[in-house]
Amino acid sequence: MSTPTPEPTVAPEPSFLGVPVDTILGIIIISIIAISLERIVTRYLLRFAKRTKLEPNVANNLALTFRIFVLIGAVAAISHVGGFSADWIVSISAIGAAAVGFASQKTIGNFVAGLFLIAARPFKVGNYVRIGTVEGIVTEININYTKVFTAANNTVSISNLQILDREITNFLYETVDHVDLYCYTFDLGFDHLVPADKIAELFSEVFSKITQPLPRNPCVIFSRSTAAERVFTIYLYVNNPQDIFVLKPMIAQEMFQRWDEERAKLKK
Repeated sequence: MSTPTPEPTVAPEPSFLGVPVDTILGIIIISIIAISLERIVTRYLLRFAKRTKLEPNVANNLALTFRIFVLIGAVAAISHVGGFSADWIVSISAIGAAAVGFASQKTIGNFVAGLFLIAARPFKVGNYVRIGTVEGIVTEININYTKVFTAANNTVSISNLQILDREITNFLYETVDHVDLYCYTFDLGFDHLVPADKIAELFSEVFSKITQPLPRNPCVIFSRSTAAERVFTIYLYVNNPQDIFVLKPMIAQEMFQRWDEERAKLKK
C-alpha cells in the first residue's frame, strides 16, 4: 500500500496590515517617482520663467497644471498596482469624463489660448496695449484671463479666447538697458476752417506746455484728409505708460480749446 505524497506547503505572502509587501513597495516606488518628477519639472519651469521673464502668476499656473497631471497619473498607477477592481477605475474615469463634459468649451478654449499667449508673448505685464476696443496697461496674465487697467480707472478682464480673435497693438517701442520706451499714437481731427499750417503751430504751442521730462519730444504728422476734416496723428514717447493717461487728454483738451478760439476769430 503506497504512502500518499504530502502536498508542498506554500508560505504565506509577506504582508503588512493585510497589504502585500510587494504592493506596498510598488506604491512607495510610484510615489517617489511622482514626487521626484514633480520637483524636477517644477524647478525647471520656475527657472525657465525667470530666464524668459514670465510673470510669477503665469509660472505658478503652469506648475500647478503640471502637478495636477502628475497627481492623476500617480493615482492611476497606484490604483493599478493596488489591485483595485476594473469597475472602480472605470467609475472614477466616468466621473472625470462627466466633469470634463460639464466644463464649458470656452473654459477649455481659454486654457489653450492662455498657453498660446504665454508661449507667443505678444505682451507682458506692465505693457500699454490696445486689445480690440480695450486700451490700457496689462496688470495680470493668467491661464484664463488677461486684466487691463484703463484710463477710466477700471480693470477690464478679457478672456484669452477673445484676445486671440481681436487685433492686438503693443505700444512698446524698444527696451534698452531694461528701460522701456513706449511710442503711443492717437488721432485728432479738425475741420477745414482753420488752415493746416495754423493747426501745426497750435500743436507746437501745446507740446511746449508739457513740463514733465520725456525721453523724446512729441511730434505730429498730417495723416489724411476727408471732405469733413483733416486728421493729424500725434506720436507720444514715454517711459512710464501711466503718463499716457495724463498726456493724451491734456493734449486733446488744449488743442481743441485753441482750435475753438481760432475758429471764433475766423468767423468774426
